[in-house]
Amino acid sequence: MPRKPLRLLALIGPGLLVAATGVGAGDLSTGAFTGSKLGLAVLWAVVLGAFFKFVLNEGLARWQLATKDTLLEGAVHHLGRPVRWIFLVYLLAWSFLVGAALMSAVGVTGHALFPLFGNVLPGSWLPTSLTGWTAAQGDKIVYGMLHSAVAAAIIRFGGYRWFERVMGVCIAVMFVVVLGTAIALQPPLVDVAQGLFLFRIPKSDFDGLGWTIALMGGVGGTVTVLCYGYWIREEGREGVEALKTCRIDLATGYIMTALFGMAMLVIGSQLPTLEGKGATLMVQLADQVELKLGSIGPTARWAFLIGAWGAVFSSLLGVWQSVPYLFADFWNMARWREGEFDRQQVDTRGLPYRGYLWGIATVPILGLMIGDFQDVQKANAIVGALFIPMLAGVLLILNGRAKWVGERYRNKPATVVVLVAVLLFFLLALALTIWKFLPK
Repeated sequence: MPRKPLRLLALIGPGLLVAATGVGAGDLSTGAFTGSKLGLAVLWAVVLGAFFKFVLNEGLARWQLATKDTLLEGAVHHLGRPVRWIFLVYLLAWSFLVGAALMSAVGVTGHALFPLFGNVLPGSWLPTSLTGWTAAQGDKIVYGMLHSAVAAAIIRFGGYRWFERVMGVCIAVMFVVVLGTAIALQPPLVDVAQGLFLFRIPKSDFDGLGWTIALMGGVGGTVTVLCYGYWIREEGREGVEALKTCRIDLATGYIMTALFGMAMLVIGSQLPTLEGKGATLMVQLADQVELKLGSIGPTARWAFLIGAWGAVFSSLLGVWQSVPYLFADFWNMARWREGEFDRQQVDTRGLPYRGYLWGIATVPILGLMIGDFQDVQKANAIVGALFIPMLAGVLLILNGRAKWVGERYRNKPATVVVLVAVLLFFLLALALTIWKFLPK
């Protein structure tokens, strides 16, 4: 009997890692903010967004299990070597922007839980007259750097198994707390049902279409989708016979992602006076949860902040562990000889992986220390929105050829329709994101 939970964890572990890594502070605040403006009417958008990411990740797993190549290797091998250099530039930019955003988010959450400086910075070592930082900004920087160092140490010295265990704890905390908070707020069940099954966007002065698209696009992450292939390698999954396991695994992960996104939408819908964005909005959410729940409010506030911390730290830890795989894979491909295709397992003890791990844990600190982070956040939104249509296009090409994946595992007509829909939808999302940030 005691072995069953272990088998279950091995079955759904990588899917849960995808779910936890893909849920960051930006996704949480987007769900809450959209819920506060549009109510429960757009619950369907969360479900549809999770389904889109499931189809993308299933295609990635199908390619890897059928060919033994990661999707990155397949793209470079079949679409040309320039792909790897384009990807490297994109990966470096994305790593800096997302790394800084995650450090900022976990720093703000840490400040909300345990303020280090109160309301005043110690002038002896962080003079406000020189830095312009408030106490909250000082906390954000210190907590951001501390969490980054702890995450890097867990990954470097604990390996994949310790990473998996810590992520499991964070997932349990964030899932139980956020869903519990949503249930405690007692949303009208009729409105929940209508929001799931009536595909509509309420008319309002608020940019309903733009935020609904942002809600769908934020579900389940962007570049971290690629990392699922490396995690299933860590679990020893090879060959197309493992595809069924991967589908169960991914379905579990994205069901959890959808539930989590819907819970944040419910919470926001019951707290309609929200303003702001990012991790700061999460602190405002916690304060309003306290007011809304009366006698249990103070306890609920602490619980919600702990759940939010679990969400943002698990996302940071997941990015720190998974993204170096991509760089190490690129490094292996950079040594391919002309006309030769050499598959190599990523060595997490090797210099390319370890070097990128320490790089992503330290270099984005520069972005964390920028007083006005708005321009960085804008660039982050645009760079993130660019990735998913590229991924959908690559899957349409690679999985569309029977001579590469086999007739049985090539894209079925229904999959092609969904991938084309994802491509078009996220191109629209990219266009709206760029339009939003253009000078008016």
